[in-house]
Amino acid sequence: MIQVVIVDDHELVRTGYRLIIEQQADIKVVGEAADGEQGLALLRKLEPDVAIVDLHMPGVSGIEVTERVRKLKLKTRIVIVTMVSESPLPRRLLEAGASGYITKSCPAPELMRALRQVADGRRYLAAGIAEAMALDVIDGSRQSPFEQLSSRELEVALMLARGQDMQLIAERLNLSAKTVATYKYRLFEKLNIDNAVTLSHLAGLHGLLDNQGAH
Repeated sequence: MIQVVIVDDHELVRTGYRLIIEQQADIKVVGEAADGEQGLALLRKLEPDVAIVDLHMPGVSGIEVTERVRKLKLKTRIVIVTMVSESPLPRRLLEAGASGYITKSCPAPELMRALRQVADGRRYLAAGIAEAMALDVIDGSRQSPFEQLSSRELEVALMLARGQDMQLIAERLNLSAKTVATYKYRLFEKLNIDNAVTLSHLAGLHGLLDNQGAH
């Protein structure tokens, strides 16, 4: 039996996943969390086989959940679900330790396929995402300026773009304010920008913020 924990701040989304999974004989939802912090606590406690994690959540993001699970050496494998399909995030999430990446528009059979494949120790990327990544490698193109950021820089960029202040980011990432300021300086320099408003606009243009903007 594949044990699954759902981490998403939308109750309706969690309910939808649960109703789909409950129809499967070999997969069981053993816990749900409404944010990344609760999710991490559940994953530490239950160590399920797979966690379905929303990328865009207030506070602790899907990237941070993924990185912390890896650092804690938990057996749980992460499947990231997001509104965003055309972005540099799949590669960054794989680098951070995610095992799967699908979009919220995927059909139920694909979600089940992803869960089973990841639980079996393999990676799963939605077909369109895998194709886009392969094409990027083949032609050497860099579709987005965010591709040049490290995983941590990208995480700080996402939090800044959602309007979170430096102190909150430092607390969320368990870093000093000075370290966060360094990341901010580096990512601003790489993106050739000088303020968070421009960052938010740029992130929106390249699909790094979902349809709910600061959500």
